[in-house]
Amino acid sequence: MKDINDMPGHLVRRLQQIAVAVFHAQVESAGFDLTPVQYAALVRVRTHPGIDQATLAGLIAYDRTTIAGVVDRLVQKGFLTREVSGTDRRARVLRMTETGEAALNRIAPAVETAQKLMLSGLDEVEVAEFMRLLRKATDAANDFSRAPLREVSSDPANAK
Repeated sequence: MKDINDMPGHLVRRLQQIAVAVFHAQVESAGFDLTPVQYAALVRVRTHPGIDQATLAGLIAYDRTTIAGVVDRLVQKGFLTREVSGTDRRARVLRMTETGEAALNRIAPAVETAQKLMLSGLDEVEVAEFMRLLRKATDAANDFSRAPLREVSSDPANAK
């Protein structure tokens, strides 16, 4: 039997724990209480203003049934607004607030530092190769996820 420290699933889980801890430490030092998932949601709403919650869930590879809680917290913090869609009364569209924009801008250096710390044991060439392989493995296994990443395009007929 393989040693657990030679199993990719174990190492990925450990790196995820490290990534979350480093993210929290850096973002808290910048004066914010924000989770990695909340950060991802804010970034995607910024780049896709007016998207609905279900689309947001796909864009950040998050479970559609629990995205509402993430959005609720971001609305409570004053970072997002949630309104009934003009085209589908069942859907809620999301938009960044000025407070949300300011928060993203203020925590950007902390998030960048967190990313560097997560891979601080690698040199520049190794980071590039690790990221290439991580993207390749993640893309190949995307459809096995309970919450697969779903990109959207400007043409809804071409959305993945």
